[in-house]
Amino acid sequence: MSTHPADRIIRVHGLVNRFGAETVHDGLDLDVFRGEVLGVVGGSGSGKSVLLRTIVGLNRPARGQVEVFGRDVLGMSDRQRRELENHWGVLFQDGALFSSLTVAQNIEVPLKEYYDLPLRLMDEISAVKIAMVGLPEGTGEKYPFQLSGGMRKRAGLARALALDPEIMFLDEPTAGLDPIAAGAFDELIRDLRGSLGLTVFMVTHDLDSLFAICDRVAVLVDKKLRVGTLEQLLNDDHPWIRSYFHGPRGRAAQHSEAGDLAKGARTRASA
Repeated sequence: MSTHPADRIIRVHGLVNRFGAETVHDGLDLDVFRGEVLGVVGGSGSGKSVLLRTIVGLNRPARGQVEVFGRDVLGMSDRQRRELENHWGVLFQDGALFSSLTVAQNIEVPLKEYYDLPLRLMDEISAVKIAMVGLPEGTGEKYPFQLSGGMRKRAGLARALALDPEIMFLDEPTAGLDPIAAGAFDELIRDLRGSLGLTVFMVTHDLDSLFAICDRVAVLVDKKLRVGTLEQLLNDDHPWIRSYFHGPRGRAAQHSEAGDLAKGARTRASA
């Protein structure tokens, strides 16, 4: 992963978000680089999802700059904004699917919004996206209530991929999933990043996801971000960061990742 300024795909500078008298972000800065998986973590109420919503234009900050592909998200016209939205996909918690539509119809919503395509072509695209996220054939005909939590997440991801985005925003993608389903979802994100060249901005509380797929991690503390590799953050002396990464769950995630790396090494050696 390159951190050269030319490869910067998202830039946030001097961001201030306030809700009433409460300041959530106070002069927050962040760069996200092309092709990386960035995990965003922080305590409850630290503003992880607010940051995501601000970058995609769903929240208007009190002050600051947000640029995506070098373009000012906060200053563009509605037409410019619609064009930019073609280049990213968003997966909200629990998939945020329309309950009255089938999975295929959900995936076709952004296609209908941005393009005038024949129904047959949209059906073909939705079928491709359903297969891409590992859902079984026939899932497109089902309604969200007929799916498990993990399947709803994958269906939501298929909809987020409908416009072939370059950036994927994920809001707590493994929340509510059992460890096996969460691990499978992490693997899916890693594979899609590799095959599609995605840049992934992932809000999460899942330590296993951080160790499994993230190139860098941004930690929201003191209303700002501390950003680095896991190795750098493991050596950070901030009290919250130390508690998060060196507590029982953090140690378990590190142990699990070390075991996976050793298993992979043994597999390659015996091949």
